[in-house]
Amino acid sequence: MAWLILLLAGLLEVVWSVSMKASEGFSRHLYTTITLIAAWLSFWLLGLAMRQLPLGTAYAVWVGIGTVGAALLGGLFFGEQLTLPRLACIGLIVVGVLGLKLLGGEATS
Repeated sequence: MAWLILLLAGLLEVVWSVSMKASEGFSRHLYTTITLIAAWLSFWLLGLAMRQLPLGTAYAVWVGIGTVGAALLGGLFFGEQLTLPRLACIGLIVVGVLGLKLLGGEATS
């Protein structure tokens, strides 16, 4: 269950990072509100996941999901470059996140 919560926290990180960009420096109130709510929920869920997962694993997976999602959606919605080297680096992040999941990482306490 902790991994599912962590996945949701990571997806909400994508939401708040993309909505922060869309808020244009917090000048668009709808996107600012989405940013603040999604960020709060993302942090809260990350904290819940850390009850069962080690800090390093949970944080790395959360950041990895957010980084990959934000980079891909930045290309899709904001015209940011998705060059082959950049996509290769994003792929390395995905491999790292999957590696952390496959290697376990359940807390023993």
